[in-house]
Amino acid sequence: MSREALIAQLEADGLLHRVDGRLRTTRRWQGAMMRAALRLNGLNEGSDEGADLRVPVAAALVEVYGVDTSDDTLVELIAILTPLEATL
Repeated sequence: MSREALIAQLEADGLLHRVDGRLRTTRRWQGAMMRAALRLNGLNEGSDEGADLRVPVAAALVEVYGVDTSDDTLVELIAILTPLEATL
């Protein structure tokens, strides 16, 4: 699936929206990220693994889309969402 198609899917699923022409995450996505961060926090105490923003992004995506999502799709979605999260 193309990057544009994946972004359209994220918008249709209520995870992204556009504000002044720029992509922004929604409350639905932010809630999934918060739950992922809380789950991972207990697992990563004393570890540097939690410093990689891709980890909670991946966990939130699996929460939203399930474990049957292909690895290739998850990688593309992580590439789209991680930079947006990094700018928050």
